[in-house]
Amino acid sequence: MSYIEFDKLQLINLEYSLTKELLRSNRAGSFSSTTLTGCNTRKYHGLLITRQPALDGEYHVLLSSVDETVIQQDAPFNLGIHRYKGGYYNPKGHKYLRDFTTEPIPKLTFRIGGVFLTKEMLFTHDEARVIIKYTLQDAHSPTLIRLRPFLAFRSRHSLSKENIFADTRYQAIPNGIRMCLYEGYYPMMIQLSKKHDYIHVPDWYHNIEYIEELERGYDYLEDLFVPGYFELPLKKGESVYFTAGLNEVDPKDLKKLFDLEVDRRIPRNTFENCLINSAHQFIFKREGNTEVLAGFPWYGVRARDALVALPGLCLVDGRTQNFLSVADTMIREKDRYFFFTDKNENQQPATADSLLWLFAALQQYAAYTGTLKEIRKRYAPFLLEILNAYRDGQWDNIAMDQDGLLEIREEKLPMTWMDAMLDGKAVCLRRGKAVEVNALWYNALCFTAELLQTAADKKAAREWEALAAKVGKAFETLFWNEERGYLADVVCQGRQDWSIRPNQVIAASLPYSPLSEEIRKKALDTVKSELLTPRGLRTLSPKDPKYHGICHGRHEARESAAHQGTVYPWLFGHFAAAYLRIHGKSGLSLINKVYSGFESSIREHGIGSISEIYDGDPPHHFGGAISMAWSVGELLRVKMLMNEYELSDEQ
Repeated sequence: MSYIEFDKLQLINLEYSLTKELLRSNRAGSFSSTTLTGCNTRKYHGLLITRQPALDGEYHVLLSSVDETVIQQDAPFNLGIHRYKGGYYNPKGHKYLRDFTTEPIPKLTFRIGGVFLTKEMLFTHDEARVIIKYTLQDAHSPTLIRLRPFLAFRSRHSLSKENIFADTRYQAIPNGIRMCLYEGYYPMMIQLSKKHDYIHVPDWYHNIEYIEELERGYDYLEDLFVPGYFELPLKKGESVYFTAGLNEVDPKDLKKLFDLEVDRRIPRNTFENCLINSAHQFIFKREGNTEVLAGFPWYGVRARDALVALPGLCLVDGRTQNFLSVADTMIREKDRYFFFTDKNENQQPATADSLLWLFAALQQYAAYTGTLKEIRKRYAPFLLEILNAYRDGQWDNIAMDQDGLLEIREEKLPMTWMDAMLDGKAVCLRRGKAVEVNALWYNALCFTAELLQTAADKKAAREWEALAAKVGKAFETLFWNEERGYLADVVCQGRQDWSIRPNQVIAASLPYSPLSEEIRKKALDTVKSELLTPRGLRTLSPKDPKYHGICHGRHEARESAAHQGTVYPWLFGHFAAAYLRIHGKSGLSLINKVYSGFESSIREHGIGSISEIYDGDPPHHFGGAISMAWSVGELLRVKMLMNEYELSDEQ
């Protein structure tokens, strides 16, 4: 029995199965995503989604889907499924589904009378190539299989429509065809491992409906181009391999390539292995850079997300070189990651905190590897450059105030992770002194002083220590309220925002905290009582009049609710770190209970991964991206922390 499995009754129930989504990616930065049944419900679904450098360098959907038809005694049985305008499904191939398993790779089993056909799909490790293996497990009469590819050739953020500009011609290549619908795209090579008949009957399929886009209030109808179909006989026990990629492959090598790729897979046979598999999907290489994709299927590369996720993504299974490669890329490409140029052509930080998360990530790497001196030699110049810029007021949108605390001066755009926007304005405009930004600032000052101590630069270390002491004193005075028992979220022009939010846990979780143990404990008690859920921390207390317990619906509703009560799993990592720091072994029970509770979630949305958000109200329905880097990374870090506390107690 597979660790993750779905049966016939679950698969044929579209209300259930269409909410379960699959994701496969590779180290080349390409991916595929669809639902359990293969019916695409988003514009972000497709079997081959890859970057197009000659266009915009962004992701484009080349191959949307493939319809399979089994033919026996001249009777066709179409296994595909599409939803058309008005909620009409045609064909309805899901009715033939019997089983879905994930070991060693996703496999669907179809039954048509006496015919049993399995379908397995994977992405090759280092190139944009999807391979689908079809195996005729059983049949009692001669059987043909017909494969009909649906092409999109468009940005993942847009939709295609029938047009006169599409190049509907094809070129024959070994066991397949070469097609490129529009100028500027990489051509796509479609090949099979076995000789076949290709029938070129170009046609457009109109008004395919994406229900997820419809519900979100976006354009939801697409026209897809089908060039023709491939048809070939299959014998009982025989397999055929279908591939789509950007380069030709020798058809004779497809079986070998498929088997080699299967052997490289980490088994998805435990919760932790699912998380590790998912962690690997976010890291990719391009043009000599190693980068972290923030989330699938619509996010790109974002500095904050990458740095929060990086320790969990890389350190849990010892991939320290990947960690350093990502950090090196971010510093080498600092203008793309951390800064933007304003209308006066001045360089400004894109966010208030991303640069400070770099210190926290490197700090965790140093603690894990015991290589503090290596970090100093490799990164100290850039880290000092950052601190000096904050301290000396080199930027307009954020600078150090007289009390040593950092103040966000941007009046319109969101500068912290609570970055929802409506009508060009921030929903949570946290202008002023934000609690987590200043906690990160204090931690960065202390960590830098520690780095300089390894270089025996006592004078410079003392200077940063003195500033850290000033910041620590001002932090507690400004943010803490003994009577309330928690920290203010932001202070602007002397006015304190006493909304109960999770940002205060970061002040309690960082290795260098500006708070005493007593204050950290009281603040965590409040967070535990008001914000902790089985899926992470709420962004606002349910007692607050601004609270939104549901984050679903159209764009406006989701943006309004995104940081007004919505739950984020990544915040649980900081709660766990702070809680275990206070309670030690006695805190393991609570942390393990929440961590273990996530196991059921990997069967709910993005199969084998963790979603971006969950509703603040029970039963905490999933939402957002189907697989989010910092959700996965922080859960892996929680597991690592629990292991460390258990091990330290044994010793």
